[in-house]
Amino acid sequence: MRHTTFSRYIAQLADAVNLQELLDQLADFLLRSGFAGGPSAHPYWGDLDDDAGDRSLEALKDAILRALMQSGLLTRQMLAVLRGESSGSDAEDEALRQQIADLLDQIVRRLADDGYLTVAESPRMPGGHEEVPGHEGQARSAARQVRFDLTEKGLDFLGYRALRNLLGSIGRSSYGSHDTPYLATGVEAEAASKPYEFGDTMNLDVSATLLSAIRREGLGLPLALDYPDLMVHQAEYRSSAATVLMLDCSHSMVLYGEDRFTPAKKVALALTHLIRTQYPGDTLKVVLFHDAAEEIPLSQLARAQVGPYHTNTAEGLKLARRLLMAQRKDMRQIIMITDGKPSALTMPNGRVYVNSVGLDPKILRATYREAALCKRSGIMINTFMLARDRSLVEFVKRVAEICRGKAYFTTTMTLGQFILMDFMKRKTRRVS
Repeated sequence: MRHTTFSRYIAQLADAVNLQELLDQLADFLLRSGFAGGPSAHPYWGDLDDDAGDRSLEALKDAILRALMQSGLLTRQMLAVLRGESSGSDAEDEALRQQIADLLDQIVRRLADDGYLTVAESPRMPGGHEEVPGHEGQARSAARQVRFDLTEKGLDFLGYRALRNLLGSIGRSSYGSHDTPYLATGVEAEAASKPYEFGDTMNLDVSATLLSAIRREGLGLPLALDYPDLMVHQAEYRSSAATVLMLDCSHSMVLYGEDRFTPAKKVALALTHLIRTQYPGDTLKVVLFHDAAEEIPLSQLARAQVGPYHTNTAEGLKLARRLLMAQRKDMRQIIMITDGKPSALTMPNGRVYVNSVGLDPKILRATYREAALCKRSGIMINTFMLARDRSLVEFVKRVAEICRGKAYFTTTMTLGQFILMDFMKRKTRRVS
């Protein structure tokens, strides 16, 4: 009789799984955006309601299983069992199901051990009136009670993969600090030398300095150097930027069979990784706008969700402007991602005025006023519209006209490419 040792085979199969490729496949699941809510959840980045099980260990294992099926790592016998087909032996079918369960457990353990996610158990004992499930039911119930969450390492990796994918679709790109048309003295020589002036970086061009002295004194020894002979290298002046990414999390962002909010979060993660690695002097903050507006921590970006909210664009611009004015940077900009018309306005008494029918003149005036205040503060607004309605197109064009920004009409497929291309090609002026 043939015997199979499943434990050794499962260990080898689990070790063969590339965790980074697996995380890339799980990105949509890990970042997906449902409706915020639930009795004990944070209203904007808390867990989903109890029935959704979005952050449960069971949901994670189901997502991993789908990724393994798509990658072709499972054996034909495993796939047959998952399809409900029988091998003819109940014992062998049960062994295969246990084999799959062990494989998923080991992959989750590897993800946790490598620091990509954390797993926290919160068991709930069944009450006296509740039926205690069987062995398999107990396992699934326990998996629903265990919650997982992405770590900073996991978020950073998702941002890196999103950035790499977006840059790959744009084409080969060399990106560094923001370019400007000005020159400054620095370490990297990128232009002709200039006479030294007080305050310049003493990055001395020795050849030019000696040549200046020879022209003045003639060729001879000893060579007398004078202060005007000093020549220093010039480097391109590098500016720093403060960016606020405004994300619309109103009801329409997940309506009509399309999730527009998850691609926006991916862009935010990509921008975070780009700024942290290539523009260390820059800052990025994320603002959600809906009935109101608030800044969310970057660490909670993956858990941000949409909700049954309206679109208070004016309040989002007001908060973004306040955040940017606190930053002492050469360039201040707002990147606004939205798919709907402004339909809410915060009144002076704090009450939220809402009108979802058409473009309300009162709400439009307040939104245009905030855009004008941004322009007066030297803040550029670039709007990325995920819709093509005529009235919305006119609204976005008007905002761009007021603040001399740009308007992009894009889709979820091209959103990231447009934003990164705009961000990396931006030219700024030197602030005197």
